[in-house]
Amino acid sequence: MTHGGDLAAARKLFPGAPEPFIDLSTGINPFAYPLPPLDPAVFARLPETAAVERLAAIAAQAYGAPSPAHVVVAPGVQILLPLVAALVPPGEAVVHEPTYAEHARAARLAGHALGEDRRKAALVVLVNPNNPTGDVIPRKSLLSIADDCSAGLLVVDEAFMDVGPGDQSLAGDVTAPNLVVLRSFGKFFGLAGVRLGFALASADVAARLRSALGPWAVSGPALAVGAAALADAAWIAQTRKRLDLTMQRLDLLLVAAGLDLVGGTSLFRLVRTPAAGELFDHLGRAGIFVRRFTEHPDWLRFGLPGDETAQQRLAQALTQFHAS
Repeated sequence: MTHGGDLAAARKLFPGAPEPFIDLSTGINPFAYPLPPLDPAVFARLPETAAVERLAAIAAQAYGAPSPAHVVVAPGVQILLPLVAALVPPGEAVVHEPTYAEHARAARLAGHALGEDRRKAALVVLVNPNNPTGDVIPRKSLLSIADDCSAGLLVVDEAFMDVGPGDQSLAGDVTAPNLVVLRSFGKFFGLAGVRLGFALASADVAARLRSALGPWAVSGPALAVGAAALADAAWIAQTRKRLDLTMQRLDLLLVAAGLDLVGGTSLFRLVRTPAAGELFDHLGRAGIFVRRFTEHPDWLRFGLPGDETAQQRLAQALTQFHAS
């Protein structure tokens, strides 16, 4: 699955489209966490160990990890992927698809060959809730899968668990030596450019990952912003409600346009239509960029409109397409 968010590519595809482009091609919260005032020292000094430890403690509390010793603070999950894949010797890797292309790429970088039999795999990767379908695998099922691949490593990417059923998270189960849980910061908090992510793992595995990352891996500003945001329980609760309401408005538009809603989370919605290619082009010419899928040409994924203007432009474009 290719990445979204490439507005330069969108402008090349649709050079005559009205500006500003509305980017609905990502699953990033359009209602970003308000940046706190930052001490200029976080830009001028190397990141301090105490700031990393403080953020690890806040993240452990926010995500439900057993302790800060089980939390690895990293400059985005993207950096963690090949490091996690390299925790086990090269062998067979099973990446349950459709999902992010980066997991398979990271497995290959670590020397794994992609396969399908998770009982024989050195590495098994699942995304929960899944992207782009939004499917949620129950926690008990995931723990059973971990037992099945006890000789290997189960990696569960919970990038969208902030808007998923939190009681299905495996964050509290990472004392198991063959389990790593990944958590993204930028998607839910709408601050993808901060480049911050977390691995939750047993204390021994977490120590190995910290050693692989080396010192000063995460910038001082990212540590400060992450600590403020993850500790802001009121903003988190209010934002979940806001996302749910915005998702419901988007669903009404999509269904009214005759689209078959087949999945998603409160950060993105997946539709199916035989006219997906034509709709992608129609929206692009209207200055609205959505996600398409080469492997599933009848799918489109819509992120959330970030304001009333975006909502109205999308509604108008969908109405025009439905009426044509």
